[in-house]
Amino acid sequence: MPIPIASRMSKVFAALVTSIVLFASQAACAAEPAPAPVRVGLDAEFGLDNSTSAQAVELGLRSAIGEINRAGGVLGGRPVALVTKDHRSMPARGIRNLEEFARMPDLVAVFGGRFSPVIIEQLPTLKATKTLFLAPWSSADMIVDNGMHPNYVYRLSLRDSLAMPKLLDTARKRGLHRVGLLLTNTSWGRSNLAAAEKFASTNKDIRIVQTAWYNWRDQTLVARYQALRNAGAQAVVLVANDDEAAVLVREVAALPQAERLPILSHWGVTGGEFTRQAGPALHQVDFSVIQTFSFFQADKQRLARFMAAAAAVSPIRRIEDIEGPVGVAHAYDLMHILARAIDLAGSTDRKAVRDALEKVGPYRGLIKTYAPPFTPTRHEALSGRELLIARYRKDGVLVPSAD
Repeated sequence: MPIPIASRMSKVFAALVTSIVLFASQAACAAEPAPAPVRVGLDAEFGLDNSTSAQAVELGLRSAIGEINRAGGVLGGRPVALVTKDHRSMPARGIRNLEEFARMPDLVAVFGGRFSPVIIEQLPTLKATKTLFLAPWSSADMIVDNGMHPNYVYRLSLRDSLAMPKLLDTARKRGLHRVGLLLTNTSWGRSNLAAAEKFASTNKDIRIVQTAWYNWRDQTLVARYQALRNAGAQAVVLVANDDEAAVLVREVAALPQAERLPILSHWGVTGGEFTRQAGPALHQVDFSVIQTFSFFQADKQRLARFMAAAAAVSPIRRIEDIEGPVGVAHAYDLMHILARAIDLAGSTDRKAVRDALEKVGPYRGLIKTYAPPFTPTRHEALSGRELLIARYRKDGVLVPSAD
């Protein structure tokens, strides 16, 4: 029997109404704005010749942010977005960058780069703008010990008052009881001098025979080195970045074998193209460097997770591909800790997030289990227990050393 025309029209009308409702629903969904991002800043030395430290911190941050966003972001679904600025190791640029960051809506914190002198000059701006600042590389004590109340600076990195005792104690354990200090003429160098003198004052079997100072971009350091050797130094403790350290290594390698003292170095050398600049001379000198972490000693499960996250944002496929490993690892863990603080705060208010950082519970990171990362009286996430001494292999890769 033929279907009545009225019935057929009713079905057509119903189908038309269903299509219209479905289309309207889809259009409404499409019109809904995406959740606003929660921003974090990175102010570092991107444009500095031969430097890789800013890029290392950025890799750590982007690897962590990728994981955070794939897991749903923060604050119930908001993605984290990274904003980078280049201070080129110039304090004036860094101050201007901080002022710009402070005006950005929904920017919860700024991560810093390698150079302590830049950050020390930025401290008054951090205080004035109440900008939450996270330090994943710089080591001068006064960055955290800055007199702010409340203190908006938190560090997951080495500090000089831990670094110098470790370097001096390493010399002592190797039977090198008389050391010379070769220091950069900056606030970073002076921070290390204070730490070294404090250690030597309570450890009478280690003696600082002399301190020599050099300036940034000096083209020769051998005269200062020879002055330390002539003063009786059995080893040189070096506080330098990659450029000046490479100059020293080449000059020491050119000396007769008997005049080549062991060099124990702070970690600024690992933030650039030190091995390329030093060349074959590096393997003609007894050169070691302090670190807080090595990917070669990482927990296998945590390492696999990190490598997958890094591969999603970079060409990194092997541990040997990672430049500036401490900067990468520190930034990676610190970003995950910050994300937990943002959720704990329940907002992007910087004061609330600052307060929440002191309440984040234990977190199992790449470097270690933080239990907890920070407290109201401790804004340092690492301690002397994480420190190790490393050396460069023939292929230029930094690996843990037996001493």
